Amino acid sequence: MKWWLILLALALPTIAHADPCEGWLPDRPGQAFSGQVRYVGDGDGLCVGDRTNPSTWIEVRLADFDAPELNASGGRAARDQLRQLVMGRRLDCVATRGRNGRVVVYDRVIATCRVNGRRVGDLMRAAGVREGGN
Repeated sequence: MKWWLILLALALPTIAHADPCEGWLPDRPGQAFSGQVRYVGDGDGLCVGDRTNPSTWIEVRLADFDAPELNASGGRAARDQLRQLVMGRRLDCVATRGRNGRVVVYDRVIATCRVNGRRVGDLMRAAGVREGGN
């Protein structure tokens, strides 16, 4: 019985930090999509969607900015800055291939996104957010 409680305790933080994005993912380079930023999970990951229903939100990994991991030095600051820059705003995105050649990695579409015509990665760098994730 005790082992079950240990497993549950280990799983809860993962469940609590899971992102809510559950929508369809563009899977071809060049596919355009857009939506309001509904969720920011870390310094280079967010969800966009036109409706309030998370089952329609598209989870995005920014192609042009590589933030530190959330639990690494600078990770939370990167997430907070991304939230400040884009939360609630409309993004226009284009799916692209990542370093491994795939468009979808870890249930996120790799994309370059713009807000008011400016690339989000450029906005993060202009805000002084350091890069250095995976």
